[in-house]
Amino acid sequence: MHRFKDRLAKGQLCRIFCVGRLMQPAVFDVHGMVGGYHGFWIDQEHVGVTYEQVVLAACAGRANGMDCFVRMPMTNYADATANLEAGAGGLMAARIESAKHAEEFMQWVKFAPRGNRGLNASGYDALYGGKTLPQLAQDANRDNVVAIQIETLGALEECEQIAAIEGVDLLFVGPSDLSQVLGVLAQWESDKLWSAIERVAAACKTYKKNWGTIAVNPKFAQRAYDLGCRMLSFGMDIVMMRRGLEATRASFEAMFAREE
Repeated sequence: MHRFKDRLAKGQLCRIFCVGRLMQPAVFDVHGMVGGYHGFWIDQEHVGVTYEQVVLAACAGRANGMDCFVRMPMTNYADATANLEAGAGGLMAARIESAKHAEEFMQWVKFAPRGNRGLNASGYDALYGGKTLPQLAQDANRDNVVAIQIETLGALEECEQIAAIEGVDLLFVGPSDLSQVLGVLAQWESDKLWSAIERVAAACKTYKKNWGTIAVNPKFAQRAYDLGCRMLSFGMDIVMMRRGLEATRASFEAMFAREE
């Protein structure tokens, strides 16, 4: 099992992918068969992923030795605890606007004394009743990955304070949204964008935290890695399917050009 927290603690790269629109066990099996991935993140911000789908994805991931976390909007506390009880290895908050906002999310994720998450020993994280409440609280507070997305101007301006928050494991740069709010949408080599990314990297280095981002292209991924990024996301389920279809059609170009 490739646990994100273990790899990050050793300074090892976590190669991940995104799922949301194709929540089917074969998707996780194929990634496991192809190899090279340490886990994945489940997109609950842009897709209406259900509790049952998180259970299925987490289970299929474990069967393939892969860790996972859920990227979720700041909708409500109940969604956070349900995702963790479903078996996700952690949570990532989307659209965070400030350090105060990030601390609110932290309170949702951690049990006392760090947070105010409610206790329930019937989920996977308690081995369906196999752990005592003290064991659940201790293990969850120690093991769950907590990530905060840096993709708004507010989060960027307070990235140092966010990195300083006790219990935050990872700052995750959302390059698409960050480039948008900086006025350089999808300009992946923009000095303005990289200045912002370097600020996040410096904040993480100062507070001994890790950071991650989307590998939008090989050059971008290498530059991020060189700046200390140790979690890179390669590919999204439905996009990878489209790319595979495009490649298949291109390889049979003459047949697809036929009109009958």
